[in-house]
Amino acid sequence: MRVALDATPLLGRRTGIGQYAAQLLAALAKGDDELVATAFTFRGRGGLEVPRGVQVTARPAPARLLQEAWARLDWPPVELLSGSCDIFHATNFVLPPLARARGVVTIHDLAYLHLTGTVRAASARYRALVPRSVRRASVIITPSEAVATQVREAYDPDVPVVPVPHGVDPAWATAEPATSSLRAQLGLPTSYIVFVGTLEPRKDVATLLAAHRLTPHAPPLVLVGPAGWGERVDVTGCVTPGYLDGPALRSVVAGAAALMLPSLDEGFGLPVLEALAAGVPVVASDLPVLREVGGEVVRYAPAGDAEGFAAALSGVLSFPPATDALRAQADGFTWARSAAGHRAAYRLALR
Repeated sequence: MRVALDATPLLGRRTGIGQYAAQLLAALAKGDDELVATAFTFRGRGGLEVPRGVQVTARPAPARLLQEAWARLDWPPVELLSGSCDIFHATNFVLPPLARARGVVTIHDLAYLHLTGTVRAASARYRALVPRSVRRASVIITPSEAVATQVREAYDPDVPVVPVPHGVDPAWATAEPATSSLRAQLGLPTSYIVFVGTLEPRKDVATLLAAHRLTPHAPPLVLVGPAGWGERVDVTGCVTPGYLDGPALRSVVAGAAALMLPSLDEGFGLPVLEALAAGVPVVASDLPVLREVGGEVVRYAPAGDAEGFAAALSGVLSFPPATDALRAQADGFTWARSAAGHRAAYRLALR
């Protein structure tokens, strides 16, 4: 197959969807299919770093104007930007109109429908764009069965909805706690609780802070991630190193006493999986999707319940789960397996 993928999420800082696009493309590049990466941006192919063997075909085009056109029209077809292909995989909610290719779209979550007050204007536009994507698609991919169920209920699509879980970078399994020099650089205490994510309303950092205050003798909080948007919360007393990735992020997570993710909604919950791979205990919202990822080794609390999170955190700090059990849960999620699931979805689209 000649498969073209929307690699726009590779540009700029790579949060969850950027990591998904990067890791998926790298895993697919180890197979036999012909891969093409494109990006919807004025920069065109500039700044688009892809694995060896992946072609880059991109023309300068304003993403915002393209989305506005695609929300109303079936023009321009994506092949004008990506070149001819058998499959076009829209990795980030929006499947453009197609000339001859079959379309596959990844819908990561439905927060833009279910938690409208927590998303930015760019995500709010998905309320108009995603229904058109669903109609254009031959297959819809979601990162979890929980989101697949939500998509079927919301859109009742005429095409298959295929859950394909993400994987975890093997480097997380060998991550070591931060060195003294990195701790000094980031201002890390010797013991701490870590949160990883954009400081946005959907992540419910307010509940995290309240739970921390209710937990006696809890080590300090380290909030890793960009500032985000929405109502500002008072993070006085927390360590806020900002956005981290690569070895620095892995070291900060690996050195934590626990990772907490109090989200109101998630499409997958990659920070949970990464922490488990590093052998770090996790306290997370009791959401179906996070139970898919964390299984029985994660300590759960009701979303928005500060007292519940405080009790769960106290339990983890007093009786941490076995590191081997945490790593074993993460072992079931690999990018090779995820790539195989995506290839199967592409072949299904062709049929």
